[in-house]
This record gives sequence, structure tokens and C-alpha cells, in this order.
Amino acid sequence: MTVIRKDDLISTVADALQYISYYHPVDFIQGVYQAYQREQNPGAKDAMAQILINSRMCAEGHRPICQDTGIVTVFLKVGMNVQWESDMSVTDMVNEGVRRAYNHPDNVLRASILSDPDGARQNTKDNTPAVIHYEIVEGDKVEVCVAAKGGGSEAKSKFAMLNPSDSVVDWVLEQVPKMGAGWCPPGMLGIGIGGTAEKAMLVAKEALLDPIDIHELRERGPSNRSEELRLELMEKVNKLGIGAQGLGGLTTVLDVKVKDYPTHAANKAVAIIPNCAATRHAHVTLDGSGPATLTPPSLDDWPEITWEVGEGVRRVNLDTVTAEEVKEWKPGETLLLNGKMLTGRDAAHKKMVDMLAKGEKLPVDMTGRFIYYVGPVDPVRDEVVGPAGPTTATRMDKFTRTMLEETGLLGMIGKAERGDTAIDAIRDSEAVYLMAVGGAAYLVAQAIKHAEVVAFPELGMEAIYEFDVVDMPVTVAVDTHGDSVHKSGPAKWSKLIEEQAIEVV
Repeated sequence: MTVIRKDDLISTVADALQYISYYHPVDFIQGVYQAYQREQNPGAKDAMAQILINSRMCAEGHRPICQDTGIVTVFLKVGMNVQWESDMSVTDMVNEGVRRAYNHPDNVLRASILSDPDGARQNTKDNTPAVIHYEIVEGDKVEVCVAAKGGGSEAKSKFAMLNPSDSVVDWVLEQVPKMGAGWCPPGMLGIGIGGTAEKAMLVAKEALLDPIDIHELRERGPSNRSEELRLELMEKVNKLGIGAQGLGGLTTVLDVKVKDYPTHAANKAVAIIPNCAATRHAHVTLDGSGPATLTPPSLDDWPEITWEVGEGVRRVNLDTVTAEEVKEWKPGETLLLNGKMLTGRDAAHKKMVDMLAKGEKLPVDMTGRFIYYVGPVDPVRDEVVGPAGPTTATRMDKFTRTMLEETGLLGMIGKAERGDTAIDAIRDSEAVYLMAVGGAAYLVAQAIKHAEVVAFPELGMEAIYEFDVVDMPVTVAVDTHGDSVHKSGPAKWSKLIEEQAIEVV
């Protein structure tokens, strides 16, 4: 009989969450670097360079890879010969570990969890509760798998109850383009097949915990239907040409994982859950000897990559930029932003739109200004602001026309594509949408030289800040004519892949 002490589980969960906040799995780094070396689209290659540079900086500085430090999911396999020495439930112990991790003074993590999800949506302030899955197994140990899943990638999850004769491959290839780039490719797809509706989703999530090994599978060949599907989907998804950050290119997925479960004869449940460029999970075992120890990877595991300003890069002064200057910007063009910008995401946009509907004056003047869709991590030590990467821009689409037409806003900065509703509003107002790289939050934060809350402080990380930035890199994603690089890029590269038979995997 193994005795697992309360503090050992709490410490293990807390340490694992801190660890994965700043260390990518080495297999992921290797996968991105291999894709970076193959990539032929300069924009996609640049995005992957930023992801790799950001990853190394986070490993060195012990700060979050992404500003969205995730909702915590924990998988526990508890041996039947385990006894707990604790005055708390296992669920409470896990949540105490989450609480300690997210409030760690040396590396504060962003609390994103809201209670009363369809009501008041109050932030719990410590990122609890976690989503916990238990399995009782043989043995005298406890296997602990801790993951932190970003909201942007989780929002792109898909589920369907197919007919038994329907093609899983066809359904996946239909769904992936609809997912857009809000899940921050390149990443992984977890595919769950079978069981019941909830089981298919669960095994899809579990599949994402496995290491990237598609190249090894290709070399040895498939041994079952799931492995056949992995290889087929890997090739066909990448041939879609979506590419890194949805800019078009050769690599959309680094691996496809497929797990199945026996199902009813009348059903074929299928789920897709993507993992983003902030892939975060750790696997440890408790055997009664104390808390688990995680060994840091060597910095030699990260490639030496530098991000250089090319000749075609345009520097922009946000304090003096005019509507006429903005009309000169072209889709896919790289800009370096300098000067002052405002921030705001879902909650702030809703408050502003509600105020405008009531004829109330906004707390900040947005005339001729740019707003950055971001909810930063709190700063530590001498930081101006913590990691501050972009959030998914489509969530602000329904507010865009009102904001552009009634505030004089000139442009927006966010992650991934915009929907048709927002693109129409951008075109009609001759405004612009700029894209920052999702998964490069710590790198972006280095460009922010001053940060100050200027409105709605009660919203916490969703408050409106004013950032003063120096050479913050962005890409023109939608120009004043409504031309979107997230439409033209994948269309161009899928055609090139088809016509030139470019190797995509």
C-alpha cells in the first residue's frame, strides 16, 4: 500500500503548471523548427521564427509562453493500492495546486476562469477550478498529467455524430478550414472517434497529450486504422495550405493524433480538438516518496534563430499616423508599430458598445487610434507588463462596425482572421486590421515600454490599457479595401501545393 501525502500532490500540480507555463515540450520545438526549415512562404516562416524565439525567451526568463495561461485539465490514474494521507478531497488538492501555481509571485499566471458562465461570469481570481478526469487502475502509484489549454484553441473544437458509413477524413477536411487560424497553427489535431458524444471529446483531448512522432510513424508504416488515419489526415490537412497563423504555407499541423473507442452500431461520434502554438502538458508519477520532480530541458534543445527586420518593413508612428497613410498599407505587409495604442477585448467592447447605445461618452477618446485585442499577464519584478500576445479577433467582430463608425477608431490589432461582418465594416470605414503572432506573447511584451490602465479597471486583465510600444511587429491582415490575407494566403498556397506538387510533410 502506497501512501500519497496531501502536500506531495499539491506541490506536484503547482510545480508542473509553473513548468509548462514556460517550457514547451521538446518534441514540439523540434516539430516547429523542422516546419520552419521547410517553409517557403516568408510570412508563415516569419511567424514560426517568432514562435521559436518566444519559446526560448520564456525558457530563459521563466515567464509564460502565452498570455492565455489556459484552463487547467488534469488526468489522474490512481492505483487501487494507493491510500491518501489528507484532510482534503483529491479534487480539492488538485485545485489547491492550481491556486498556488497561478499566484506564484515569481511567475504570476493569468487567471482566466469565470464562474456562473452564462450569468455574472465572475473571475475566480486563481484559475480554479480545474477540469479533472479520474481513472482507477491497477498498481500502487498515481500518474498525473497536467495540461493548460488556451481558450482560443479550445473554442475551435468540433463534434459531430456521423452516420456509420460517413467518412471521417471528409468530415475533418470540411471542418479544419472553418476553424480558421484562431487556434494558432501550426499545432496538433486530436481526433476522437467512437464511444458516445462525451467519450469522443475526451479521447480527442487525451490524444493531444502524446508526443509528436508522425515522422517515425511514416518511416515504420501504420499498423492499425487509427495510424492510417493519422498519416492520411496529416498529408491532406497540410495540403489545404492554411499555414502558420493562417497566412498560407506548407505546414498547418505538426502532427495528427487519432484515438478511438468502441461504439454503438448506429453511431460514429467524431471530435476534433486542436492544440495551439502554446502546447503545454507534463506527465509525472507519484510513488509515495515525495513530490514529483520535473527536469528542465537544456537550452541546447532550442534552435538559434534571429528575427531580422527586412528591407520591405514599414515603421509606423501610431501617434501621428493618418487615414491617408493607412490606405497605402497592403495585405501581407510587415509593419513595426511605434507610439501609443489602446487595448480592449470582449468585456471592454461590450461595455463600450452598451455606453454608446445609451448615448454616453466613452472614458477614452479613440479618434484616429488603434486598439489591441489583448488581456496581458500581470507584470513581475521590473516588467512593464507581463506576456501580452493577441487574442482571437473574431470574438470582436460583432462590435466592429459600431466601434469604427461611432468612435473614429482607425485600426485594430489581434490574432487570426476576421469574419465577413467585420471585413465589410473595415472596408466601409476604410480602416485596417493588423495581425500579431499568436504564441509569441513574451516576445511581443518586450516591445511594450509603458503600460497604464486608462478605463474599466474593475475588469482586471480585460481593462483598457494604454501601451507605449517600440517596433512591435505586425502583419497587415485586412486592408482598407477589405482584402484579407487570411483568404488570399491559403488560397494561393493550396493552389501552389496542388500545381507544383510541393512536399508538405
